[in-house]
Amino acid sequence: MRLPCGAGPIGCEMAQTFAQLGAEVYVVESEHGILPREDRDAAEIVQSSMLRDGVKLLCCGKKLVIKNDNGIRLSVESHGTVYDEPVNQLLVSVGRAPNVDQLNLEAVGAEFHQKGVTVNDRLQTTNPMIYAAGDVCSPYQFTHAADFMARIVIQNALFKGRKKSSSLVIPWSTYTTPEIAHVGLYEHQAKEQNIETDTYVQKFHEVDRAILESEENGFVKILVKKGTDQIVGATIVARSAGDLISEVTLAMNSRIGLGTIASTIHPYPTQADAIRKLGDQFNRTKLTPLVKSLFNKWLAWTR
Repeated sequence: MRLPCGAGPIGCEMAQTFAQLGAEVYVVESEHGILPREDRDAAEIVQSSMLRDGVKLLCCGKKLVIKNDNGIRLSVESHGTVYDEPVNQLLVSVGRAPNVDQLNLEAVGAEFHQKGVTVNDRLQTTNPMIYAAGDVCSPYQFTHAADFMARIVIQNALFKGRKKSSSLVIPWSTYTTPEIAHVGLYEHQAKEQNIETDTYVQKFHEVDRAILESEENGFVKILVKKGTDQIVGATIVARSAGDLISEVTLAMNSRIGLGTIASTIHPYPTQADAIRKLGDQFNRTKLTPLVKSLFNKWLAWTR
């Protein structure tokens, strides 16, 4: 029996993997459900998949106690029920702490705090001769984010560049079954930033390749600035969501809108065709009652 503690991305990935390998798995999470930072519709699909794989979710967990008397025991209250279970492995997946204690940053005037090193938009620390990149200074704790931040550091530190980390369009993926991938803003973040948006959703049960492969339980959701096709965020739930999100990331990075994606031919049948279908959804919004009336008059006149 194994116990991941924490239902964030790593906890969910490990929990589902161990369950698929035949282990009995409990996941303890202080909040309700799993993946609290993800789109709720997306997280619920993954949660259902994890439960089908045998993962036991103890969410809204309170009074967690780990005992180690004659073997490890877990005691936790979840939704009013107290669980007291023997376990033989414990995986704690509740975040990371920066390893800066031995760097002597105080001596060089580089400020740091509980979550890492303080940097500006050009990744300079408070000592302008020292730069930082990666998990130690970024809210995006991903290998690919660290890679592109390091590129900024090289350009700025060695070649007097003026690159900014805020210009990076950073996607990420959680490698559960199915995967969740995201880039840009979530709907609640857009509201917090007073950005009005339109939302387009394409479910995979309407995509032929997904139907053929029995992978209908997922969707592509894209947010655009209201009244335009400018993409500000996207979430994908699919077996290969981590691969599919790159097309949307490229579109955002190159300022390509949904209208252009609609006019881009995608091979048939593919799951990526779901993204093109969202472009079609956007184009259909142009058919306003006035435009429809004008079309009808034009067709009637040209007959």
